[in-house]
Amino acid sequence: MTSKSFRRFARYALLGAGWLFTSPFVPVHAAAQQTQSPPQSEDAPDEPDENQLLIRTDSDLPETYPYEPYHARLRADGGVPLLRWRIESGELPPGVQLDDNGMMHGAAQRAGDFQFTASVTDAGKPQQAVQKRFRIHVRAAFSLNWKTPAHVNGNRIEGSVTVSNTSPDDMDLTFDVKAVAENGRATEIGYQHFRLRRGTVDKELPFGDTLPHGGYLVDVNAVGEAPRRKLIYRERLQTPGPLQVTIGP
Repeated sequence: MTSKSFRRFARYALLGAGWLFTSPFVPVHAAAQQTQSPPQSEDAPDEPDENQLLIRTDSDLPETYPYEPYHARLRADGGVPLLRWRIESGELPPGVQLDDNGMMHGAAQRAGDFQFTASVTDAGKPQQAVQKRFRIHVRAAFSLNWKTPAHVNGNRIEGSVTVSNTSPDDMDLTFDVKAVAENGRATEIGYQHFRLRRGTVDKELPFGDTLPHGGYLVDVNAVGEAPRRKLIYRERLQTPGPLQVTIGP
């Protein structure tokens, strides 16, 4: 190759190299970098287990009143059917029970706050089981309390009580007070019969009468009847010991 030919070859070689570096096309190694997938995080959260057993019922269950029919259901999601419920600790209101299908029913026999822990298990292998604590408040639909405790005033025994009706019904109230002597003889020293409206709180009922000399236990009874629901509420108060009437024959 002559020196002239060599110079011409070198010139075209340099032009070709310049074209390569100024080409608008992306170099092969750069394109490969752009198409690589981003690395996956090792800390990505696991997918939730759709079959996980969970109790959905709120901890505070519906309130009720003594002798009022009660119905409530404990509910859970997930797990393998059939689900079975039972009481683990605590107590239900006396008169209310829990079936293994989660249904609660009955009628509470007394007022109070009742707390218990219930569990539910599924039929899976291995078996799932979860627990939760619940509360049922049984309101005192009908109450009887001392206002002025029974006491001796000269030759009288007297005092007063209060009655309340916080149930959803009006009641027919029978109020009866007897002074029971040591020989067992009872003398009525207070009686009323009237309509006790729902929402009545602390209505005062006085009682009292003159009595012969001697010791007496005072027995106060109140009965509230709710005809619409065929319910009967009973409350009773009694003096802790005999009251002594010292004046009189």
